[in-house]
Amino acid sequence: MIGRIPVLDPAPVLSYGTAQAAEHETVPVAATVLREGHGALGAHAVLYDPRGRRRARVRMAEQAPGTDRYTAGLRPDAPGRWSFAIEAWADPYTTWRREAAVKIPIGQDTELVLEEGARLLERAARRVPRRPALAAAARTLRDACLPAAERLAAAAAGEAAAIMRAEPLRDALTRTKRFPLQVHRRRALVGSWYEFFPRSEGAAFDEEEGVWRSGTLRTAAKRLPAIADMGFDVVYLPPVHPVGHTFRKGRNNAPSAAPGDPGSVWAIGSHEGGHDAVHPDLGDLRDFDAFVSEAAAHGIEVALDLALQCSPDHPWVAEHPEWFAHRADGTIAYAENPPKKYQDIYPLDFDTDPEGLYAEVLRVVRFWMDRGVRIFRVDNPHTKPLAFWERLLGDVAATDPDAVFLSEAFTRPATVHALARAGFHQSYTYFTWRTGKEELQEFAASLTGEAAAYMRPNLFCNTPDILHACLQEGGRPAFEARAVLAATLAPTWGIYSGYELCENTPLRPGSEEYLDSEKYEYKPRDWDAADAAEMSISPLIRRLNCLRRDHPALQELRNLRFHHVDQPELICYSKRLAGDTVIVVVNLDPHRAREATVRLDMPTLGFSPETSLSVRDELSGEAYTWGQANYVRLDPAVQPAHVLTVEPLP
Repeated sequence: MIGRIPVLDPAPVLSYGTAQAAEHETVPVAATVLREGHGALGAHAVLYDPRGRRRARVRMAEQAPGTDRYTAGLRPDAPGRWSFAIEAWADPYTTWRREAAVKIPIGQDTELVLEEGARLLERAARRVPRRPALAAAARTLRDACLPAAERLAAAAAGEAAAIMRAEPLRDALTRTKRFPLQVHRRRALVGSWYEFFPRSEGAAFDEEEGVWRSGTLRTAAKRLPAIADMGFDVVYLPPVHPVGHTFRKGRNNAPSAAPGDPGSVWAIGSHEGGHDAVHPDLGDLRDFDAFVSEAAAHGIEVALDLALQCSPDHPWVAEHPEWFAHRADGTIAYAENPPKKYQDIYPLDFDTDPEGLYAEVLRVVRFWMDRGVRIFRVDNPHTKPLAFWERLLGDVAATDPDAVFLSEAFTRPATVHALARAGFHQSYTYFTWRTGKEELQEFAASLTGEAAAYMRPNLFCNTPDILHACLQEGGRPAFEARAVLAATLAPTWGIYSGYELCENTPLRPGSEEYLDSEKYEYKPRDWDAADAAEMSISPLIRRLNCLRRDHPALQELRNLRFHHVDQPELICYSKRLAGDTVIVVVNLDPHRAREATVRLDMPTLGFSPETSLSVRDELSGEAYTWGQANYVRLDPAVQPAHVLTVEPLP
């Protein structure tokens, strides 16, 4: 039912799922607010904490004159199930002030209008005690010895007007119901992820046996200091479980494995255990616990892969054959994406025994949570029922609200969004395939608009499955430019190990698979030699993560704004939060220097068009004076981007 002052289309309010936010994130609240006639109105966005206590009431402003769409920002400061409401009212003081500003100069109903104003101020003074300025302004309005303009100014400007703005009279007050806002811990919004295979760190070739020997969790832990030094705060481990032997894949996804080939870590399960076991080549659960502890000592959280699929050797296959789909000949159906076949993997059937399978998956998740894992990267969630995820994520959140789940769903947009609404805290995106300026701008706008109410992007530059053509062909400049984009466009980004070395050899022309993919073999890297030879872009990555940590503007999602550049090869955008402003310009062409004029939308940055800005390039250390129009030249062989911080005005 519409209230006395209609409040329509409140946001963020979802038809499915609950609007989400992270602690200390600025959440935009909006509504269309109307009233009959020409009287003024006002609106507040009101924030309530999980105990139902009012924590903030913020005055809403009209987005643009005549739109009737009002907005404000709310900032919850702790995890939990918060809520918000919108209050709207008729504003008699502002209505009077507008009328008086027209009538008093032309001498129309002068004394009547001034008396009406005096009565409003007296009414406000009774409601807001200890505000003598209101009573004084009311007396001035009635002082016939003064000119009418002076009497009006005393009530329509100055201290009295400021009080009435801060504590308005609210007639015909209308309140909406409270709308839910699920607030998660900060890691759900902000993080720098690093993915690597523990079995490769410390792997060595056994000359006597002629085979490779796996690295362990203990040797992998030796990589953690360097990862922390680059500024990463999340380490994502692909599955650490035993790998099946039946139909084990060989190098470069060969149909059969050679002696010593470790197989795909996503073919989970063998006689050595399943989803709650550690591959014996990596160590045991004590070694896993030690890895988690060592990561924590370096300020890093461990994200573990949750891949709900099995090798033919998984214990579930023998113990629960009903959890798998069977073909007409009685065999279990293996994974297929015709014409591709994955004989080493059996998908799960979530319909035959949904309760039994659900209970086991929940047990597995809690098993790893009990060992200190609070982040899960979920493999291919779009191949499992949405209702399953809604239930699982809800049950986990009820007891462990600090758990974070990342959806790895490279699929149709509607499915990606549905998974986010079901409760996933983060989502992989199409960032790896967005390389041109127009498509990047369109892509980013889709993430920072209405979808930001429930979906948080994690911009991975590469994955073990995705080596985009731009990296294959663009070399080091492309790796640098993509890192700048990912690290500054969104609060969460990530790379897969080897990115810092600019590894870019594809399996074959036109393929996004790596040659000698680490998915199917050990891949030890000589990090020290790469650093000594200055082959690594880790200094740039370290600088980017440092900037992300030091600049709150880069830790927000919804504050992204693009600026005009008169050449298609250069892109410019900014992020602003309170007094912190960062401007980024990137050359999207990794092969040649490009120059252009960048025209800043100065009001978006909080400045007038004629303002001169003192900016510092945080990548080169150079200082510049920028204004509304600025010449930019970026040579990818030298520096593919500017990351500019705006110095406060004197």
